[in-house]
Amino acid sequence: MSRICELTGKGRMVGNNVSHANNKTKRTFLPNLQNVTLLSESLEKGVKLRVSTHGLRSVEHNGGLDNWLLKTNDSKLSARALKVKKEVAKKKAAAAA
Repeated sequence: MSRICELTGKGRMVGNNVSHANNKTKRTFLPNLQNVTLLSESLEKGVKLRVSTHGLRSVEHNGGLDNWLLKTNDSKLSARALKVKKEVAKKKAAAAA
């Protein structure tokens, strides 16, 4: 399982450890990923995703998972999140019609 947020696309970054003597060695910075169940209002069920804490705050700021998915570009989302986004869009379209 790769260390990438399924909602924001945030992944690992590469940098240097720098010692007191200014020696540099490569290291990685990993995102703070959490396994969470986010509730979808339109689907009326929970969706299990692996999301960064930054992504969780963004979802809450936008008013829930459904709003976040509809506003976010498809290129950032994982395959599982894209599937949920299509289901949510389908439900919203059916409710509007």
